[in-house]
Amino acid sequence: MDDTRRDFLESLLDTASPSGFERSSQQVWIEYVSQFADEIRTDDYGNAVAVHEGDGECEIAIAGHGDEIGFMVRDITEDGYLRLSRIGGSDRTVTRGQHVTVHTDDGPVSGVVGQTAIHLRDRDEDAVADVAEQHVDIGVSDGEAARDRVEIGDSVTFTSGLHSLAGTRLSARGMDNSVGIWTAAEALRRASEADAAATVYAVSTVQEELGLQGAKMVGFDLDPDAVVAVDVTHATDTPDVPGKRSSDVELGGGPVVARGSVNHPRLVESLRSVADEEGLDVQLEATGIQTGTDADAFYTQRGGIPSVNLGLPNRYMHTPVEVIDTEDLTDAAALLGAFAVTAESFAPFGVDFEAGDGA
Repeated sequence: MDDTRRDFLESLLDTASPSGFERSSQQVWIEYVSQFADEIRTDDYGNAVAVHEGDGECEIAIAGHGDEIGFMVRDITEDGYLRLSRIGGSDRTVTRGQHVTVHTDDGPVSGVVGQTAIHLRDRDEDAVADVAEQHVDIGVSDGEAARDRVEIGDSVTFTSGLHSLAGTRLSARGMDNSVGIWTAAEALRRASEADAAATVYAVSTVQEELGLQGAKMVGFDLDPDAVVAVDVTHATDTPDVPGKRSSDVELGGGPVVARGSVNHPRLVESLRSVADEEGLDVQLEATGIQTGTDADAFYTQRGGIPSVNLGLPNRYMHTPVEVIDTEDLTDAAALLGAFAVTAESFAPFGVDFEAGDGA
């Protein structure tokens, strides 16, 4: 990954985007894609679409979701502590003892999620309390001082930062799904530079973590011929993954093409064919019921839009220390850029049925 692409990824990861509060991150994404997009559209909830206008008849969308999990200030106690509620699937087992940032209209406020010292806890207190029972300490002495700094409904995210691990591995909060919208933007850039015949939409949706809400809006509005939803997927190559949850997906093994249920067989075939032509490794993942990504929303819009989920391997999902390999990202961008360039040759994307003998 060159310096320009790395800077873009870091900007996305440095910008908090909890569901319902995505504006700042969407702005970072829009500013980047504006360098090569023919047009940029946004809607009333902040979904962003960057367009490469092709001269062919095929229209495809490559979409990631721009929101991340987080928390929200639910209550402010008279002692000056903040009570939390969850935004999306936040994990109560990783919250206590963490630095957090409260995002207020007047700027960020630093705090910590309190954790009683091990010396003071009874053994029966080692059970993990629900997020609603935990508290944030912002260092003030009473409720009045706290209310001067924060409001009910302010969003809260972990303050973990971006860390380089060995080789091309990176760790940060919010990989889910900054890496997906990074990939969508980079695929569009490649399609634009190659002057793809297809019209290509790169999409950064909002509120995926709250039930795929942005994808429902965008899918209905755009009505493309096909959609590739780019999201993280579980890399199960760590020793703590239960056997019944394990798969062959590993970090650095390449992007992951999902098969089954939502994932249209014609698109699965197309992505695997392009990967083979480009000499790119891809992994496979079985999704017998649903993908848990925006693909689940896109594919039922407008009477059915052929959709597929392309996964980016991610360790420790929904924690402050998610880990990815940037090689998987660059390979995914190369794959989707090449797919966009050749999309006309794969269209139409419907299921083919052979004509019967009339009997």
